Amino acid sequence: MVVAREDCQRIVLTGVGLTAPNGNSPAEFREALLAGRSGVCEYEIRYFGKTVAGVCDFDELRHQRRKEVRRGTRAGSIGIYCAREALASAGIDWDNRDKSRVGVFVGVTEHGTVETENEIYEIKAYDYDCRYWSHHHNPRTIANNPAGEIALNLGVTGPHYTLGAACAAGNAGLIQAVQMLRLGECDLALAGGVSESIRSFGIFAGFNSQNALARHEDPTKASRPFDRDRNGIVVAEGGCLYTLERLSEARARGATILGEVVGYAMNTDATDFVLPNAERQAECIEMALARAELAADQIDLVSTHATATPSGDVEECKALARVWNGVCRTRFNNTKSFIGHAMGAAGALELAGNLPALADRVCHPTINLDAPDPECERPGLVVDEPQELDRVEYILNNSFGMLGINSVVIVGKV
Repeated sequence: MVVAREDCQRIVLTGVGLTAPNGNSPAEFREALLAGRSGVCEYEIRYFGKTVAGVCDFDELRHQRRKEVRRGTRAGSIGIYCAREALASAGIDWDNRDKSRVGVFVGVTEHGTVETENEIYEIKAYDYDCRYWSHHHNPRTIANNPAGEIALNLGVTGPHYTLGAACAAGNAGLIQAVQMLRLGECDLALAGGVSESIRSFGIFAGFNSQNALARHEDPTKASRPFDRDRNGIVVAEGGCLYTLERLSEARARGATILGEVVGYAMNTDATDFVLPNAERQAECIEMALARAELAADQIDLVSTHATATPSGDVEECKALARVWNGVCRTRFNNTKSFIGHAMGAAGALELAGNLPALADRVCHPTINLDAPDPECERPGLVVDEPQELDRVEYILNNSFGMLGINSVVIVGKV
């Protein structure tokens, strides 16, 4: 079905499927966030040793056979679980859906390191004889793998690809879906982000070498954005995918509409490999507001990116201060304090944690903020306890990543 361009502009979220370290459904995830329950735990990975991480415990066999799980990747399994759950959440009649008009757009921070590390470890037992290298390695490590595994599982014959956008990737997946729906390239999109990062010892070693890996005697307190004693990132796995449709089609089938993507933006710092740039971040937020035709004081809730790195949190707070200068009514929170940094899935998961606020007007808190860093103090930051707001009509979701990639998505109530 080809839709006239004038009917393609309003894009809505109608379903969500997720797995997070503290919940395997939107309801479980939301309940944990409102209850202040962390999903970070002790974790040990070969070569690196003991650390902390956000670990998911979803049922891989709910939507896959054992053979499929063995052949594929952890990121693929996360994606398949989230995609199937999102379709069920949206009430999509999948058996009768035209699969050629469905698109799959999945954001990742990285892909292939886990599988390569595993293969090198396995052939060590064979004196590194490459004849024992898995013939599944190439399809496991190609960049489009997570989206491709979802497409294979669901029988999707429309466009699929994975977007490498560092830790801005969850938002990037949503933005790509909105654009493809508006262009008429598909009629239904599955989009968001996934991460298998905790399976790679190289990621832990890399952050450790940057002095950016969190440590705390209590794992549940290790992720502490904005806190004076924060000392780095808690690496997490997870995934979150949404079903997106044109508003007219969602209404025609009587779908429950979770929210409308009313604005978005992406830009680049172009200043450093890892150090963020507050000015560029502020510009990204301002571009998203302009696209949505909203002023900063019309945003009710801001989901911060804050990873709990010393410079990252300060730079984002500078950006927030520039955009919300003098604005007191907007509330701010952080989800990484509960689950750690889910990398490519972070933006999509953090939006999912806040999305119910459009209906119940409750802002979940930031936890582990015991001694606020004066450089990170932000009027309206919700801490420790959920806060009921007078109004929640617009949520702004920040996600920023290495090599200076920034993304912002604004979702509004319909």
